[in-house]
Amino acid sequence: MTKNRKPFSKDILHFENIDEVVGNICTQLKEDVFKRFHRYGGVIGISGGIDSSVTLALAVKAFGADKLLGIMLPETDSSPESEQLARDLADKFGVKSIVENVSDALDGFGCYRRRDEAVKRVIPEYDPKVDKMKVVIPKEFVNKNLPPVHFISVTFKDGTEKQVRLPMEEYLQIVAASNFKQRSRMSMLYYYAESLHYCVLGTPNKHEVQQGFFVKNGDSGADVMPISNLYKTQIYQIGEYLGVPEEILSRTPTSDTYSAEQSQEEFFFQMPFKEMDLIWYGYENNYPAIEVATVMNLKTEDVEKVYRNFIRKKHTTEYLRTGPVSDYYAG
Repeated sequence: MTKNRKPFSKDILHFENIDEVVGNICTQLKEDVFKRFHRYGGVIGISGGIDSSVTLALAVKAFGADKLLGIMLPETDSSPESEQLARDLADKFGVKSIVENVSDALDGFGCYRRRDEAVKRVIPEYDPKVDKMKVVIPKEFVNKNLPPVHFISVTFKDGTEKQVRLPMEEYLQIVAASNFKQRSRMSMLYYYAESLHYCVLGTPNKHEVQQGFFVKNGDSGADVMPISNLYKTQIYQIGEYLGVPEEILSRTPTSDTYSAEQSQEEFFFQMPFKEMDLIWYGYENNYPAIEVATVMNLKTEDVEKVYRNFIRKKHTTEYLRTGPVSDYYAG
């Protein structure tokens, strides 16, 4: 083990100095918004999820509710609960909020039509008017040294469910069509930010950024990202500290992208965030897999497989974190 490094433990991510941590984030947030970008405040898309809620709470502490605008961006597949929780959040922190439904924009892009065409090629009996769909990764793939395999899952009107492995062409079409949602929301956020001379405050967390669980030029489109270096468990700790409503703190993280209810775990991460946070910390800080496994009561080979899965995700999603290539030689 590296000299002076703390022994790995289940509490290793817990902030003992949360006042200082929150203070540092808020200080940098004020510095970036007011001095670096010379803007008057911030615009944030709020969804009733923990990440956007904590980002809003941090911004309120940093520069006051009167310099913030919360925007709810529902669409046809959004859960009504998301909007209500977002309203409750804004009300609690005294932030002005508005609703901009982006369904018409998505219809114009052909988002739903293009997605449903791909689903019906795989499950012809799927009827988007009455059935629900989502894309999932079966849990068993996390314990295999294999890339994740995506399935389409359809819940029919009568409650029965059908899962079919997605061919690559249909998978890519569904994802590409669905990504219109994040990109449309980003455009709306920038409309308000530019009309108010505000910054867009992004909400991705550490795992989403580093493992590639975001849409390029979609939810990655922001001016500042206050929680992008925080693990999910740390975000929950800050949420409790800042008084984020309990209904949000206790809610299962969801992608809120497809018509069927879907957790982030089954769509991308493949494991609960509390477990993933610790294993990622071990991976990122070069703790031997055997040390992590011993503390977490896991098999060493299973932790090694997760390490390899992290490496694969970072490699395959590097494109998402890369900006436009502009260093071409003009002669």
